[in-house]
Amino acid sequence: MTRSAPAVTVVLAMSLDGKIADVNRSAARFGSSVDRQHLETQIAAADAVLFGAGTLRAYGTTLRVSNPELLGQRKQQGKPPQPAQVVCSRSADIPTQIRFFNQPVPRWLLTTQAGAKRWQPEPGFDRILVAETGTGDLDWGAAFQQLASAQIQRIAVLGGGELVASLIAAGLVDDLWITVCPLILGGREAPTPVAGLGFPEAIAPRVELLTMQAIGHEVFLHYRLLR
Repeated sequence: MTRSAPAVTVVLAMSLDGKIADVNRSAARFGSSVDRQHLETQIAAADAVLFGAGTLRAYGTTLRVSNPELLGQRKQQGKPPQPAQVVCSRSADIPTQIRFFNQPVPRWLLTTQAGAKRWQPEPGFDRILVAETGTGDLDWGAAFQQLASAQIQRIAVLGGGELVASLIAAGLVDDLWITVCPLILGGREAPTPVAGLGFPEAIAPRVELLTMQAIGHEVFLHYRLLR
């Protein structure tokens, strides 16, 4: 598909062996305070944050912009205090009792027709976007057209691996920030930054390293997708 705005940045922390969560798919909290600040900076730069329902179920909350300097920057740029928090899910099977629905953030849902029906009687989301292919999958081209129409110019994607894989396969990811954290999780079933069906080596997406910085025992890597 032909690329246009919005720009998309994937932001993930992973273990030394390339896992974004343990084998139990618990909420990953192994990043340092420096990594958390880095994540908040990327969120503050975005107009919308995308994450899958599995990621939301694991954490129960989303990371809000709370740093006064970052809030001030958003205000100077004419942006609302918080970017739109967009949950991406075909089924929209999301528990209503999690703290996310009490957080002072704009809550959006990107889903299918069936998923939208699930939330019609519920007041949990400020906006519901429906983008569906003929096979019942999320239609990323249509979804991003709707996001662009809603004045979303910059997106931060926070996981999980299935969502990241879908966006890379659709040619929608521009760059990736990967924090390598000093632990080894292991596990055949532990999730990785990019899941999905995988890419044959001959057509695997290539990247180029833009920056690399070691802080403490973590390494911050910034890659750009080559097209």
